[in-house]
Amino acid sequence: MGIFFVAEIGINHNGDMEICKDLIDVAVDAGCDAVKLQKRDINLVYTREFLDSPRESPWGKTQRAQKEGLEFSREDYQEIDRYCKEKDIKWFASAWDTNSQQFLRQFDCQYNKVASAMIVHEALLNMIAEEGKHTFISTGMSTYDDIQRAVDIFRAANCPFELMHTVSTYPMKDEDANLRVIETLRNRYNCNVGYSGHEVGLAISYAAAAMGITSLERHITLDRAMYGSDQSASIEPNGLRQLVGAVRKIEKAMGDGEKRVIDAEVSIARKLREHLDLESNHSGQWEVLYPVAGRQEKRT
Repeated sequence: MGIFFVAEIGINHNGDMEICKDLIDVAVDAGCDAVKLQKRDINLVYTREFLDSPRESPWGKTQRAQKEGLEFSREDYQEIDRYCKEKDIKWFASAWDTNSQQFLRQFDCQYNKVASAMIVHEALLNMIAEEGKHTFISTGMSTYDDIQRAVDIFRAANCPFELMHTVSTYPMKDEDANLRVIETLRNRYNCNVGYSGHEVGLAISYAAAAMGITSLERHITLDRAMYGSDQSASIEPNGLRQLVGAVRKIEKAMGDGEKRVIDAEVSIARKLREHLDLESNHSGQWEVLYPVAGRQEKRT
């Protein structure tokens, strides 16, 4: 099983089902394994004071209008479920509250996701863990103790999970990536570790892919200039195709770490070392080892 590639639609659909379907198509075309969205009950996630505060957006002049404009309805999610099945790609969502997790249960998605902001929401973690579905747990903005509590909850419920190294800035600065944390998390919590990236560009994700991650999540967009707080930290269609293709090559290139002479090297070695064979015949002072795939052939 290779790296599980998740195209994070999040809220980059801007409440528009056609944009959402276009983003699903982008993920399918690039060869991603799944798309992911976000679900909120805004009355639980935000205070009334915050929702009533001013904010200019395409949907109105308050935070409430903007947040409501970004949320899909039950009918919208039914259409997403139908469309993903038609396109043969998996989908799931990160719930930001227990009502939203309950809402998502009707679709019986194969996976769950804990957003970095929600790793400290123990009621939500327990609710997700009791479902027993493989869960991706992002670790941005969290301490070792925060992560340990989440790990303990999922292990107590016997729920499969993997951690995802995450830095929760949008976009993330390259110098903040700290990719060695991938190995730290793997060793400290004895589990698989993925990477959820918010950087501009692809290089850091390539590096993460070479560090043994089991999943890779990046936000996607049709155009980074579109309205939305996550667009600038997202990948456009051509970039996503490039990223997935390169990651698949990196996986093949990593190999198993065993040094060996491959079949294609044998004839090359004989040709390039032929003069050594001739010299040894004249001097008789040394033997030359000619490599043959899988063994060593000694010639004098």
